[in-house]
Amino acid sequence: MAQHSVFRLPVHDLMGKPGSMRELDLRVNTPEKWGEAVAQVPEGAELEASGQLESVHEGILASGEIHTRAEAQCVRCLDPIGVDIDTEFTELFAYSGQEGYDSEVVDETIDLGVVVRDQVVLQLPFQPMCSPDCPGLDPETGEKRPEGWQESTEERIDPRWDALRELMEHDPTPNENGTSRE
Repeated sequence: MAQHSVFRLPVHDLMGKPGSMRELDLRVNTPEKWGEAVAQVPEGAELEASGQLESVHEGILASGEIHTRAEAQCVRCLDPIGVDIDTEFTELFAYSGQEGYDSEVVDETIDLGVVVRDQVVLQLPFQPMCSPDCPGLDPETGEKRPEGWQESTEERIDPRWDALRELMEHDPTPNENGTSRE
């Protein structure tokens, strides 16, 4: 994470005081784009994190909720859509020198950047849709199908089989006795 992370929080007032806590209310813009593929949180998107920072014997326990908005593309019709991301986090920032913890208190600060990013990216949809009944694109024309479009109930046969179908309909074939079927 960058040296001057927007997610870096001072915790000097909580260090070494198990049981003490304070509220967390963080409103920042994302420092970079998070996610790839069809859904991502763009750089500069508004992000809110609220919860609490609590001093425990091992370090500082950060927990709370995250809210932001991702930009996506409907996988059926390719229209742009917005996706609200709401998730929770809990992370223990151990005092420096303790082994077995992923996050540490460094210079009397904690950096929620990796925790927040990971939680947000895990919530990004793999196949976002503008609506559950999105009709998608017409495979023949590539145009977006109109709202309320319904799949035809008539069975369509692949046009590559037309020549064989015509042979079967117009060419009598002999059966096992050598006589034609008709």
